Amino acid sequence: MKNLVSILLLCFFINSCNQQVEKQEFKSEAIFQPFQPPIAYKDAKNQALKIIDQMTIDEKISLIGGHNVFFTKGFEKFNVPAMYLSDATQGVNIRSHLDDQLEKSVAFPSPIALASTWNKELASNYAKSIGEECRAGEIAVLLGPGMNIYRISQNGRNFEYFGEDPFLAARMIENYVVGMQSTGTIATLKHFIANNTDYKRRTSNSVVDNRTLHEIYLPAFEAGAMAVMTSYNLVNGEYAGQSKDVITGLLREDLGFKWLVMSDWWSIYDAEKVIKSGLDLDMPGEPRAEYPDYMKKDEFFLRFTAKTLLEKGKVKEEDINRMVTNILTTEIAMGLLERPIKDASYFKNFDQHVEVALQTGRESIVLLKNNNVLPIHKNDEISILLTGEYADKIPHGSGAAEVVGYDHVTMFTALKEIYGDKVSYIKNPTDNDIKTHSHIIYSTGTFDSEGWDKSFNFPEKINSEIKHIASLNKNTIVSVSSGSGTNMSEWNNDIAGLIYSWYPGQIGFKGFAEIVAGITNPSAKLPITIEKKFEDSPGYGYIPEGKELYTGWDEDHRIIDPITDIKYDEGVFMGYRWYENKAIEPLYAFGYGLSYTTFEYNNLVLEKNYINIGDSINFKIDLENTGAVDGKEIVQIYVRDVESSVKRPIKELKDFKKVQLTAGKKQTLYFTLKNRDFAFWDAVTEDWKVEPGSFEILVGTASNNIKATAKLLITLEQ
Repeated sequence: MKNLVSILLLCFFINSCNQQVEKQEFKSEAIFQPFQPPIAYKDAKNQALKIIDQMTIDEKISLIGGHNVFFTKGFEKFNVPAMYLSDATQGVNIRSHLDDQLEKSVAFPSPIALASTWNKELASNYAKSIGEECRAGEIAVLLGPGMNIYRISQNGRNFEYFGEDPFLAARMIENYVVGMQSTGTIATLKHFIANNTDYKRRTSNSVVDNRTLHEIYLPAFEAGAMAVMTSYNLVNGEYAGQSKDVITGLLREDLGFKWLVMSDWWSIYDAEKVIKSGLDLDMPGEPRAEYPDYMKKDEFFLRFTAKTLLEKGKVKEEDINRMVTNILTTEIAMGLLERPIKDASYFKNFDQHVEVALQTGRESIVLLKNNNVLPIHKNDEISILLTGEYADKIPHGSGAAEVVGYDHVTMFTALKEIYGDKVSYIKNPTDNDIKTHSHIIYSTGTFDSEGWDKSFNFPEKINSEIKHIASLNKNTIVSVSSGSGTNMSEWNNDIAGLIYSWYPGQIGFKGFAEIVAGITNPSAKLPITIEKKFEDSPGYGYIPEGKELYTGWDEDHRIIDPITDIKYDEGVFMGYRWYENKAIEPLYAFGYGLSYTTFEYNNLVLEKNYINIGDSINFKIDLENTGAVDGKEIVQIYVRDVESSVKRPIKELKDFKKVQLTAGKKQTLYFTLKNRDFAFWDAVTEDWKVEPGSFEILVGTASNNIKATAKLLITLEQ
């Protein structure tokens, strides 16, 4: 049926003069160049095999498990260095209990803030800065980027990740990886896979179909990193760190990954399965006394168990050789056997890193609501009252990703630098204080952490305070510092301005103050959908009946608890795909964010109106800054399959570009969509599939605000 429709549509497209496009010049998009290690895989593997030929079985086994919690084993006689593995995506987590640590490291805005910039070049510079600090601190492997897809707004680790859309996450992360690994530091993609909640993550079983994995949760793992870390959860009934289906099937065979695969810390329980799964490195490879009894059992750890398994014939030496080969090949390919890991020359670049952190702050702060209250010009007759929990301290997430930073700039300090005595901080303002100031900035947020989830809802005390303040002062602006979406429905209509400032790192509030003052034009867009209530979201109902959220690490470590199935029943309808498919209006849509200027979209033109399956399509559109302020706009490209043999989302993000335009200027933007951009994962053929038929290319400012549409016919090759 669909082939017949395709033929009829082709005739219509060819014969309709209204659909013909005059011959015009188009520019193809530059092709992204993934990271290439300094030594090619084949050459590195051959060197690794020569070393392995000289190793005893005990030496091999000692390499497949970690040492001293955060290190791998080194061998001076083979010139193989011990590698230090350090957290995390948003900077270097300084472990003060270890010797020879960095004295300081820059705390960058959180990764979800970086995703809000939609700036691929900035993602590379951000990661390059962190990679340089790794080299200065003799860190061989950064345990990041964290990149699990935002499925549940309550997930305590959302601040470490890159939002809900697989395309946005993949593009930001692949540039992050290039920036990081260009410094010689190994990037580690984590956590593989379907680890989308930290509620009892060790006893959480993600039940998810193959199509959903490939379309939503796998694309960001194609980023070209030299290492991957498995997750704590089970995937379709088996722990990710010891699942052959997950590691060999999905990662190595489907994605073609050939480098180092490590476990997360204390996340495996069957050494035989691990050795046969495709995993290479068990971290930390040793028990630790202060952890629960199940983490103290030597039989869980490969270094203590592998030889016994060999003697019993349950595993083969070739299994061990495979693991050692992958570890050594990765180290050799990155040049770690040819140069020192430490490079103190990078210390001189720390000031540049702070500037990158500041620019990330400027471009990541999302203006969500503005009833003519912003910007607040410093030369006007104004008096700003600042209050709220995060007015005079730096909000941040906790766990492995926490980075302390230095030379902290609080919101109050940043505003004071611009407004001087026109801004005051009052912790507990009176009603008279609220009424007599021209503007109120109320700073609130959440404390998100690895190991547990937090409520989508603010405490009632916070909601009541905001509503009360807004009732007394019509110029009330709320700033939210969080790692994910929050429930703002109770007071969203009462306030004049709303700014999402995420976790801004050590200096990001300076960018916040510049936006408030109009020195910087806000340009960020949401990398998530913020629902009106948690019950609207696809992840609602994941907590077992009768159970509640918790804080602290005790519940996370209760491996003796029953396994809980987390069913991904929404399939590929995740994030904005879910809300559009269910016709649920969110509070703020994916891709949404305001500016102090206006942009117009005109003249969307395709190079041609039909292509064959397998071909690319070039197109262009004019973007004009029609306001009075210079600004940056994020142009978002979505694709819709008009008719499909399988149910597909109404639209899917397939390209984006961040553009700087001075007031009154216009620019023609060029885009290219490739075959994969029109495809879905076919469960029958187990491959990407494009069906012939009619598609729409949609250009917009957010998932719910499309400015231009063009039709494209994809046909079988004639």
